[in-house]
Amino acid sequence: MLEVRGVEKRFDPGTPLLDGVDLDVPRGQWVAIVGESGSGKSTLLNLIAGLDRPERGEVRLDSNALPYENDDALALWRRRHVGFIFQAFHLLPYLRVGENVALPLALLGIPIDERMRRAEESLAAVGLEGFAQRRPGTLSGGEMQRTAIARALVHEPTLVLADEPTGNLDEGHAGAVLECLRDAVRHANACALMVTHSQRAAAAADRVLHLAGGRLLPA
Repeated sequence: MLEVRGVEKRFDPGTPLLDGVDLDVPRGQWVAIVGESGSGKSTLLNLIAGLDRPERGEVRLDSNALPYENDDALALWRRRHVGFIFQAFHLLPYLRVGENVALPLALLGIPIDERMRRAEESLAAVGLEGFAQRRPGTLSGGEMQRTAIARALVHEPTLVLADEPTGNLDEGHAGAVLECLRDAVRHANACALMVTHSQRAAAAADRVLHLAGGRLLPA
């Protein structure tokens, strides 16, 4: 389970952007966070990912607190336990689709034969069986985002973090990607957190929360 307790974040001495945020996300559940631009959605995601540090409070994953005090330990923790899905896909054009998906395994030192096998399995799980040898430039937007989902899940993370995962997709591709993401999260039994401006994207999640005034509230 992901547990966020009393997290505060300030960027100036005035009103905190995040003011004692509490959140629980059990494994297998997908939670969407909505809110106005500048409300702190991406900041909260960065704190949970260990890319930023709170002034107060803590984040725990499966009862283990994030090692905020140690940059090397934090980087290793992210590699092992977190899968990221971004609006902009971030696929490397000079690598084939399978190689892109296998990148998290390469960072963990997994041998090449094993990581390519697992990459192909991850692609099949998101409906892209047989795509491993394709180049990212030959894919549609929906296929690129499915590839990004496969990459995020290939190392079997405990936590999946998605930042506007359908922001660059048309309505048809967005719906298919959201369904794919929901099924993949449940199959992986991961905790999943998505921040989005899209009410349609949020409605696909298991639970929707609204970030306003530095606090999370039921939407």
